[in-house]
Amino acid sequence: MRSFQQFGGKVLVVAIAAMGSKLSFATSLESPEDLGRQLEALRTQVMELDHKQQTALREQADTARNFVTAGATRGSFKLPGSNTSVTFGGYVKFDAVFSNPSAGVGSTADLFLQPNAIAVGPGSGDNEHNQVKFGARESRMFAKTSTPTSWGDLVTYVEGDFYGADGNESVSNSSGLRLRHAFGSLGPLLGGQTWTNFMYVPALPETLDFGGPVGQIFDRQAQVRWTQPFDATGSIASGRWSVTLENPESVVTVPGGTSFRADDDRFPDITGQIQFDTSRGKIAVSGLLRQVRADSKTPALVDQSMGGALSVAGMIPAVGKDDFRFTVSAGNAIGRYSNGFFTDGVVGTDGQMRLARQWGWYGAYRHFWNDTLRSNVVISSASASNPAGTPGTTNRSTQSAHVNLIWSPVANTDVGVEYILANRKTEDGASGHLSRLQASAKYAF
Repeated sequence: MRSFQQFGGKVLVVAIAAMGSKLSFATSLESPEDLGRQLEALRTQVMELDHKQQTALREQADTARNFVTAGATRGSFKLPGSNTSVTFGGYVKFDAVFSNPSAGVGSTADLFLQPNAIAVGPGSGDNEHNQVKFGARESRMFAKTSTPTSWGDLVTYVEGDFYGADGNESVSNSSGLRLRHAFGSLGPLLGGQTWTNFMYVPALPETLDFGGPVGQIFDRQAQVRWTQPFDATGSIASGRWSVTLENPESVVTVPGGTSFRADDDRFPDITGQIQFDTSRGKIAVSGLLRQVRADSKTPALVDQSMGGALSVAGMIPAVGKDDFRFTVSAGNAIGRYSNGFFTDGVVGTDGQMRLARQWGWYGAYRHFWNDTLRSNVVISSASASNPAGTPGTTNRSTQSAHVNLIWSPVANTDVGVEYILANRKTEDGASGHLSRLQASAKYAF
């Protein structure tokens, strides 16, 4: 713009100078015709100069429209001729895991904690002791856009990692890309796949282990969500509430102890959450209402039951930069929302669907030793009171503990070590334990 003004000023100076010289010369002329010709010539020169100025302005504006510019959010950019801010990001993560016992050949449970994979019973862990596994499958990428509209920001987000189809560890170690998130939102309305509204993401603890604590609520699925903020009123803190219709899926235990996925659900899962941003921390209360249904010829069963659950989660600041995070959940329909540890229902020999009472919790304390060094201690548990007649191989309880030390020598880089201890117990009393040491390096971009 400054160059435009300078150019315009030069045009004006040239025009005035030319006018002065022409008028000075015109005073020496004897006829009005000569004066008219000189004025016409001056007008033509001024018009030509103005045309050149306007052409230069248009060319410079066209050039500016072809440049990538900074976006409205940190780290974003706008494409030429666009009002959309685009952000690309993610991280590369390397994990070295030493497990005792191993989860078996080709199992992703040797890279992150999956309590279902802990072997139970006498001799179950034989020939699987002291395994070393390297992996980079947690590495991920995302793309996000944000466009201002009269209805609020139009946001899209797509994210994937590499826990898709397994690759061959003999040669290429290829791993398939897996969809994690894919959603769009316009103002308060969101549609697509993302975290369930029954979990509170800010309360998740910081672990090197991709699996995390066994008592967490954890699920991603397709959904339609409405979110509405609210202001503080009297003794009630400000925050937001949200209600969601989510993809239903029923997994039940049938006689004999196998899990059966009927895939014949008729009503979406309904979740709701209210978050409070208080001076003492952030707290969320979540609710879940769902129908658990199975309809099948083999095994022969047709039944359904309504169930629900409640969850309270939060993140509370402590001393200095430290914080405490927690989740406590209970109900008779947690099922697969327990990261898949519990089934959603138990079908008895009479063909009737029964829902188990289930609960889970974790507590996590994060301590900063200094600006670059921090530790997390996380303890967790999940249990179920299964109905009479439940097959003996059905999961009854699990516990876990994580202790880590993470060093961030420079921005966007984490290097750490973590010890993990976990166990699993089934309905017949069989139990198993896992001891694991993990070292990780993460490089974000």
